[in-house]
Amino acid sequence: MLIRAATAKTNAPRRYDHIKAAPIAGTMGAEITGVDLRKLGDAAFSEIEQALADHLAIFILDQDLSVEELEAFTQRFGAFGADPFIEGMKDHPHVLHVRKEANEMAPVVFGGLWHSDWSFLEKPPAYTILHAKEIPPYGGDTLYANGYLAYESLSDEMKRVLCSLTALHSAERGYGAQMQNIYAFLENMSVKTGGDASTRVQEHPLVRTHPVTKRKTLYVNPVYTVGIKGMHPEEAAPILAFLNDHMTHENFTCRFRWSPGAVAMWDNRCCLHLPISDYLGFRREMYRTTVEGERPYLES
Repeated sequence: MLIRAATAKTNAPRRYDHIKAAPIAGTMGAEITGVDLRKLGDAAFSEIEQALADHLAIFILDQDLSVEELEAFTQRFGAFGADPFIEGMKDHPHVLHVRKEANEMAPVVFGGLWHSDWSFLEKPPAYTILHAKEIPPYGGDTLYANGYLAYESLSDEMKRVLCSLTALHSAERGYGAQMQNIYAFLENMSVKTGGDASTRVQEHPLVRTHPVTKRKTLYVNPVYTVGIKGMHPEEAAPILAFLNDHMTHENFTCRFRWSPGAVAMWDNRCCLHLPISDYLGFRREMYRTTVEGERPYLES
């Protein structure tokens, strides 16, 4: 029997001098309070970095950031990541204005499947940052899944096999030409589909080493992982199906309920996320940035 569970220590918080961290689940995720991101000193910033490494996803509550202040906070972590298929704001090309109006009734939301952002890039984003400006009175939560625990719960033999494999990533399922009609329903976002960028295949280790924590994590997702190098599609499909199901098991997840002003930040290198489409008829407005990561690697 495959046992999938966290322990009391899995998501335990540290004691900090400049922030407060309160876990939202036993598996991952923590709400951060006691800090103003507009006046963020170096010591508080270092504690935010530590909390992010510990909890994989953090939710900094009660922030009132302008677009410029969101950009400045993002750049404290590194260079902006690329957004190859989504058009940024006119005067802020690295910021996505993610919104759905109350009169939009199509059951489609941006990024509405389990995924790790842009894993098909040579250097996928390390972090994604999402700032809530207006949220529904209920609905629109976001789920997250812990890739460390998913890997660590596997048998030693399964780990050995997976560490020898290279996964194939592509944007074809998410942004191929066949998706044009789907994205037409997103009336307030400009999404590009098709072209060579959508069919290009990128190779990444199926298990990667996190450069900060040095822990191993599964690095696959249902949207962008399309195969395994050296395997026929029929051979790779059941392996990937098992891993996708395993990684998103409820015992590896947390659920964040948004509040106005919340800034969510998560580590794409070790977790997946899924926005829930259950708020049609309500308005939802957010601003999103990413931080460029490194090329994924696996240390022996």
